Parts: sequence; C-alpha cells; structure tokens
Amino acid sequence: MTDLATGSESTIQGKPTSASRTTLSHIMTHADTNLLGTVHGGVIMKLVDDAAGAVAGRHSGGPAVTASMDEMAFLEPVRVGDLVHVKAQVNWTGRSSMEVGVRVLAERWNESTPAQQVGSAYLVFAAVDADGKPRLVPPVLTETDRDRRRYQEAQIRRTHRLARRRAIKELREARAAKGYDD
Repeated sequence: MTDLATGSESTIQGKPTSASRTTLSHIMTHADTNLLGTVHGGVIMKLVDDAAGAVAGRHSGGPAVTASMDEMAFLEPVRVGDLVHVKAQVNWTGRSSMEVGVRVLAERWNESTPAQQVGSAYLVFAAVDADGKPRLVPPVLTETDRDRRRYQEAQIRRTHRLARRRAIKELREARAAKGYDD
C-alpha cells in the first residue's frame, strides 16, 4: 500500500470487524423531543454520528472525520423514556476512507421486551492526520457471512456515491459552459 503523504510503500495490517464494533446507549428525555413530543431526528442522527465516529477512530487508530451520511432511515418514532442502542461497525475500507454501518434500536427503559429497530444509516469517514490530511486505514477483515454481505453492499453504495458525484459535477460543468450562474 502507498502512504498518501509520502508516496512510499507501507503495509498496514488489517483489522477484523469485531475489533472496532461498538454500541452506544442513551436514555431519551424530554430535552430530546421535537414539537410532536417524540425524539427529534437530529438527536438520533447525532448519536449515530457519535457511534460511527468512535468506530471509525478505533478502526483507523486515530482521528477520523465524517465525510458523508446517506440512507439515514427512521423506521419508527422514538419516545421519551426509550433506551436507545446505536450499534456500529466498519463495513468497508478504502485507502483513507471507511463506510460505517449503524443500526438504531429502542426499548422501553422499564420493560423487559426486546429492543426494536427504529433506524439505520451509512456514514463515510475519512481518516486524517494531525494536519487534517488523509492517512491510510487498515483493511477491514470480514469474519462472518453477514460481514461479507455488508462489505459487498458497501462496495455497491460506494460505486453509486461516486457515480452520483461525477454526474452532478458534469451537469454543473455543462451548465457553467452555457453561461448559467447557479
């Protein structure tokens, strides 16, 4: 593998998905609610970003910044008194980027019923050095059939992200060439 800053060859030992997988749990209070009385989507998104950031930092062995969040799905409302569990793991790695998959589960704090999935998201993180420049990340080593499926699906999402970015750039360049000032 080539070091991004120096261009010299270096090898980084891969890390298994289990090495950085984590769960962040938080009980929802009235301070977390929106005007409808349920937990604000932004509160859930912050928990998702926090858990994903922890996983990205653990996997990469240092600072990692959020590059994008996509496919954030809110499946069920979260209520005051729910104990929310945000489960995150690295699904895929590139040279300096990682896709982190996140599942959000909720259960009533005072009941012994199973937690229900209430959301999911995919985030891309870039590993950075002290100067904010990209740095290499270890390859993710899949351990289970589920990990391998997540890796393959992450590759598809990456292809779609890159194609979307390229198409938007081409459209903007074409509009600029025609004199449109967007």
